[in-house]
Amino acid sequence: MGTDKDHVNFLVQSIPTYNVTKIVTMIKSFTAREIFRRVTHVKKQVWGGEFWSGRYFASTVGKHGDEPMKSKYVNNQCKSNKK
Repeated sequence: MGTDKDHVNFLVQSIPTYNVTKIVTMIKSFTAREIFRRVTHVKKQVWGGEFWSGRYFASTVGKHGDEPMKSKYVNNQCKSNKK
């Protein structure tokens, strides 16, 4: 996982049974629920209780894809955000 000023990047390994939309929905649901549970004032600050926007971008990496390059990009998001 890597963060930037206005978005989060995840590098996720999954089985082919789940499509990308299902994975994104599960991640958004779980993380929003945990953030609202752990930091209760956040839910009052977001409009309509919606933590995530309805949009997302997804890119896939096959077994012969460039996973190390994508992993490096995601990991560097945290580092560049701390500067």
